[in-house]
Amino acid sequence: MSLFKRFAKRLDRTQQDHLPLAVAFGVVKKFGDDNAGTLVANLAHTAFGTLFPLLLLLVTILGLVLNGHPQLRHEVLTSALDKFPVIGTDLAGNIKAIKRDSIFGFAVGIGGLVWGSLSLGQTGIFTMAQVWNLPGPERPNFAARLGRSLAFLSVLGVGLIVGTFLGAAVPAAKGTLALAVAGGAASAVVNFFDYLAGFRILTPAAVRLHQLVPGAALAAVGWTILQSFGGFVVAHYLKNDNSLYGTFGIVLGLFAWIYLVSELTVYSAELNVVLARRLFPRSLVQPPLTEADRSSLAAQALQNRRRPEQHVEVSFDGEAASSKG
Repeated sequence: MSLFKRFAKRLDRTQQDHLPLAVAFGVVKKFGDDNAGTLVANLAHTAFGTLFPLLLLLVTILGLVLNGHPQLRHEVLTSALDKFPVIGTDLAGNIKAIKRDSIFGFAVGIGGLVWGSLSLGQTGIFTMAQVWNLPGPERPNFAARLGRSLAFLSVLGVGLIVGTFLGAAVPAAKGTLALAVAGGAASAVVNFFDYLAGFRILTPAAVRLHQLVPGAALAAVGWTILQSFGGFVVAHYLKNDNSLYGTFGIVLGLFAWIYLVSELTVYSAELNVVLARRLFPRSLVQPPLTEADRSSLAAQALQNRRRPEQHVEVSFDGEAASSKG
């Protein structure tokens, strides 16, 4: 046996014998099994394309609902744009409310924005169905997906409102260490419930709520950290934007930020699946396959069912069909 193979087998035994390492490797392995890099790219592109209709819709609704409260309207909009470090001010200068030249045109404009914004929820539903390896007959139909997408937009709106009032509740302690700690903890709690609600809406109904908690916690902590250090991350992509890239630099930074958030979200969803189905430990060196390897590979095959009358059987060398669907 070569030196490399001996090292790989030793490393494999180590990660399988230690629970945190086994779970972490299981998540990475499941991410690869699902070809989740494609899911992340799809989610990021959809979020990028949906962002501007969502902001336009937000500004328009704020102009209607808070027409007599300009300060509150400004705070809500600022809270929304604070989600995008460094480039939030640039977005603020380029998003304007729909003009109310006619009731019909205004209604059509609002309806178009809502319809365009639903694609984010639809993509999220597809992503979760792929992560949970849901067979075709068990996936929600168009009407169910539409309802869930509307509910998902509502969760985003509620999360924005809660975040706005949370940010306005502690201005007096600004600049103190206590505020930094309390604000970070409060933000993580709000983010946790936002992610938990989002996962619940987008994830197949057969999955229990408690099975979504670990991923929501990971995503909340990760999102809070990204928010804290987001200025540095985005600035890395925009360090030469004024002299070289101009507006295109803002686009690059915005997409990089959205991609990071999308990747965090999908990894967090994969953690839920790995823990719920005990898809660990996975083998780094194969053969032999672990039981978790067999379960994950079988789920990949069963996921390809497209009709209720279609049946799929999965077996491995030396054993009978171990999974049916």
